[in-house]
Amino acid sequence: MTIGRQGNYAGAVSRLAAFAADVGISWGLFTAAVALLSVATQLFGGTTVSLTHHQILAIIAVAIWEFLYFSYSWAVSGKTVGMALLGLQVVTAEGGRMTARQAALRTLGLVLCFLTLGIGFLGILFQRNRRGLQDFVAGTSVVYSWDARAARLRFMSHTEFSKQRDAK
Repeated sequence: MTIGRQGNYAGAVSRLAAFAADVGISWGLFTAAVALLSVATQLFGGTTVSLTHHQILAIIAVAIWEFLYFSYSWAVSGKTVGMALLGLQVVTAEGGRMTARQAALRTLGLVLCFLTLGIGFLGILFQRNRRGLQDFVAGTSVVYSWDARAARLRFMSHTEFSKQRDAK
């Protein structure tokens, strides 16, 4: 029997896996954008753009990109691509939809977690509601957003429909 997880606080492993996926996705998008910019400037301006010779500029560009990736995703849908893949969503501590301000604060709180050498993440491991420092800063929680039982029922009804259709 499959038990629905929708609305339950998300655990540390699924949150870490979603974050790892997001880092890979956002880094890939950033790298592709820089490559496209380099090609475009080479074609139209005759010069190449390379961030390898401008390390401070590269760090600033990556920081801005990561801030935009996470805060925009959270503000628009309450989830990033990695979170969507794993069925996670950020909501307010009361369970409502988060605001753009909360999304920006949560992203800044994520930076604080790393600046504390990971201590800010300990709440995810040891608290009942699985809130890290970034969640406390923004007044948010991370929950499972998909219902395994409903997905199973939809799959089974689709399978039954296919069997009936094939029998005709």
